[in-house]
Amino acid sequence: MLLTLTTTHNPATDLGYLLHKNPAKLDSFELSFGKAHVFYPEATTERCTAALLLDVDPVGLVRGKRGQHEDGTLDQYVNDRPYVLSSFLSVAMGRAFGTAMSGHSKGRQELADLPIPLTANLTVVACKAGEGLIRELFEPLGYGVVARTALTIE
Repeated sequence: MLLTLTTTHNPATDLGYLLHKNPAKLDSFELSFGKAHVFYPEATTERCTAALLLDVDPVGLVRGKRGQHEDGTLDQYVNDRPYVLSSFLSVAMGRAFGTAMSGHSKGRQELADLPIPLTANLTVVACKAGEGLIRELFEPLGYGVVARTALTIE
């Protein structure tokens, strides 16, 4: 799962202050279900993008669970959890950006109080109900929604 946050605020690298993450450094966090990584694929004064990459460990999700699959079958390791957007991303966002989501900044509170242009992009979001539901959920909150259907090859 990949979430990117992009701003064109000037200077755009102020995003690092807002997220409490240095654009020149990779931050990684251990989670109970895998790892989360925060990095900046783009960091200039004109445009800055922070990326949160969530690496879900499907084996780790089932390892040590007593009472499940004690017959030793491999089906316990085959699941879709690493490929669907779920509460795992919410947990990773809280861990990686919890301080930023509070709206507080120790040294730059005036920056945290400014409205800045921000674009959030979720690379893949499965929605069986279709684009209409996504629009119904996010547009009333003031978000612009751009949805593209993924190409499937069989």
